[in-house]
Amino acid sequence: MHSKNTDIFVKDISLFFIPVQTRVPLKFGSETLDHVTCARAKVTVEDRAGNRGVGWGETPLSVQWVWPSESAYVDRHDALVQFCKRLAKSLMDFNCSGHPLELGHEFIEKQLPQLLQGFNTERQLEEMPHLAALVAASVFDQAIHDAYGNVHSIDIYDTYGSDFMNRDLKWFFDGYQQNEASFLAFKGRYPKDYLVSEPPKRLPVWHLVGGLDPLVEEEKTGNEPMDDYPVVLEDWIERDGLACLKIKLRGNDSKWDYERLVKIGQISIQHNVSSLTADFNCTVRDPQYVNEILDRLGKEHSEIYRRLLYVEQPFPYDLETHRIDVTSVSQRKPLFLDESAHDWRFVRLGKSLGWTGVALKTCKTQTGALLSLCWAKENGMPLMVQDLTNPMLAQIPHVRLAAHAGTIMGVESNGMQFYPQASLPEQEIHPGIYQRRNGVLDLSTIAGSGFGYRVDEIERILPQPVDYF
Repeated sequence: MHSKNTDIFVKDISLFFIPVQTRVPLKFGSETLDHVTCARAKVTVEDRAGNRGVGWGETPLSVQWVWPSESAYVDRHDALVQFCKRLAKSLMDFNCSGHPLELGHEFIEKQLPQLLQGFNTERQLEEMPHLAALVAASVFDQAIHDAYGNVHSIDIYDTYGSDFMNRDLKWFFDGYQQNEASFLAFKGRYPKDYLVSEPPKRLPVWHLVGGLDPLVEEEKTGNEPMDDYPVVLEDWIERDGLACLKIKLRGNDSKWDYERLVKIGQISIQHNVSSLTADFNCTVRDPQYVNEILDRLGKEHSEIYRRLLYVEQPFPYDLETHRIDVTSVSQRKPLFLDESAHDWRFVRLGKSLGWTGVALKTCKTQTGALLSLCWAKENGMPLMVQDLTNPMLAQIPHVRLAAHAGTIMGVESNGMQFYPQASLPEQEIHPGIYQRRNGVLDLSTIAGSGFGYRVDEIERILPQPVDYF
């Protein structure tokens, strides 16, 4: 590979695990999350001139989402923690240099499958999903991107072009594209060519309406937390000025799903909420299930149907195993991949099955999100950026991706619903990123190099780093 003086090597890694308790439970499929461990990495890099820089990455290890299973939560959680340690050691031994996108691509393509192979059989668990491995890897990948910007004193998003990258996008996609015209479209092009040139400082923000959330005052049980934060959906809408709601559905109870959509839709009309999306929890096996709900909604509640901007991932995670033709759904409403969109190749497969859009997540690595973004945009697929209930530092790369991606409508952000206290030190520096006001997030406090965390100003006390050797 060609090389530039700006290329970096990984020199040191510190790994931290931060426990976070939820304020209210969050349901993922058949499981409920009431606490989470956040993995945080501090990575030191060095360029060819010997200059060093430090970067940070973080993500919640939301076991219920990344690894749905009947195996005990504690076993999956402990395996994921151990896998993070294995990744840290492997990255320290990873003999590769370059731009973070090149490093990340090489590691994800060559090292990650080897590290995953046989890992869970040692612990007598079923194979860890690729999604779980990506989430663990994202902590280090984000930190390397941040460190690269910091060592060169530049915003990381200003480095995704030919001035800093050794290879164009054709190199990343080389050997995979079967359509020659599509393959050649990436020659001489870089991620910067697909990013918003002047990203907005304010983003419309989506609120997650969980399946357990009370919608109106009468639905409260008396077990709700007694604090200064809202509980009831109507109160959230009023306090935060919300205009976008993501509705969690069951996907296996059409009566409940339809009634939930209608009730939240009626509340939306009353409170001037303009945009809705339906998340069927990856539990649907037959497109007709979704079609019947959408058709009935359109017939009986046309205004609610009109406000439904798109439908998110009704079908199982494993797109290769469950090759369902979903064209009938996407003919009714835009249909966005989320859990299945592990990387650009899955996005390509999804498009061939009738999916029309892609929901990106930084927790699947910054590198992978950018490559998926480029492939999707080149192939006419609109984008969203979805949340993994990101607290603390994890929130910042998340909202920055949304601002640069050019989404159809802002960004999802629900960490302030489920663990608002977790991010108070970061909120002191970036109040508009950790609080939703007038229906938007305000990114204007982001400044400086890397991701613009301003981490030196954040007064967070970290636990001791863990030993991963």
